[in-house]
Amino acid sequence: MLFDYFKNIEFGQPYFFVLFAAIPLLILWYYRSLNSFSASIKVSSTAAPGLKTWKSAARHLPFILRLLTLSALIFTLAKPQTRNVEQRTEGEGIDVILCIDVSGSMTAQDLKPNRLEAAKSVAIDFVNRRPTDRIGVVIFAGESFTQCPLTTDYAVVIAAIRNIRNGLLLDGTAIGSGLSTSVDRIRNSKSKSKVIILLTDGENNGGLIDPQTAKEIAKAFAIKVYTIGVGTIGEAPMPFRNPDGSISTIMQKVAIDEPLMKQIATETGGKYFRATDNNSLSEIYTSIDQLEKSKVEVIKNVKFENKFLPFVAAAIFFLMLDILFRYWILRKFP
Repeated sequence: MLFDYFKNIEFGQPYFFVLFAAIPLLILWYYRSLNSFSASIKVSSTAAPGLKTWKSAARHLPFILRLLTLSALIFTLAKPQTRNVEQRTEGEGIDVILCIDVSGSMTAQDLKPNRLEAAKSVAIDFVNRRPTDRIGVVIFAGESFTQCPLTTDYAVVIAAIRNIRNGLLLDGTAIGSGLSTSVDRIRNSKSKSKVIILLTDGENNGGLIDPQTAKEIAKAFAIKVYTIGVGTIGEAPMPFRNPDGSISTIMQKVAIDEPLMKQIATETGGKYFRATDNNSLSEIYTSIDQLEKSKVEVIKNVKFENKFLPFVAAAIFFLMLDILFRYWILRKFP
């Protein structure tokens, strides 16, 4: 308990500890004074066993108590205190929409446990690294849907990402619809930087809005689009439900419209990435996190609380004991 108390103590005026250098000098002075006093008294050379009493054994106690009193006073002068740091983060955040493909092909198992779950995991990590941004989530398959509007409530954003699953929307890959819905969610933002991260594993094959049209709308509102193509090179294992309800795995060709993804990213000021496994997908989000840094200012308020009262109490206690022993218990009568 005493160790825990001192572990959190700091000293505002530690230079007073140099006074401890006087303690060895006081001990030396006391030792010489004691020898000088003893040498001035003539004693018999005859041994007198049994004359020692508890008072003679305790004759040094008052001096020890005075040293303890002095030590406690030095600690008091050194200004013991505890420090409490209050930290507040302020800054200019970025508005980010995570646009995630939830089509049936996102259940392919070339990423573990599958593409969709891997995408959700890295998206949550990305959200946790953005302390001052507003983040929203849009999902798309054959149609698009706003899973979570722009917000700084990261618990809501993360819950929305975790609730994403395959089968929520009509199947297909409507890249244009997903991008246009994302643009609509962010176009009225007052933020100086507006970003969409569009993740898909396929080619556009549905939706009411063409990807080229959605790209032009994003350019018109100065929205930067980072595109991510998810899937291994070649073929990927895809779970398939049999008529009897059992699940089997078939190999399916990975077809990502990379020219379209690169065009959307380049013309909006973003960048295209290809994720072939979990590590590369995680690294892509880390790269985007570095490219789109928020302006963050950390403000610290430091408060100090004085803790000298225990040392003052100890000094008074040792001083009272010194008086008690010197003038009462060890008092010498004529």
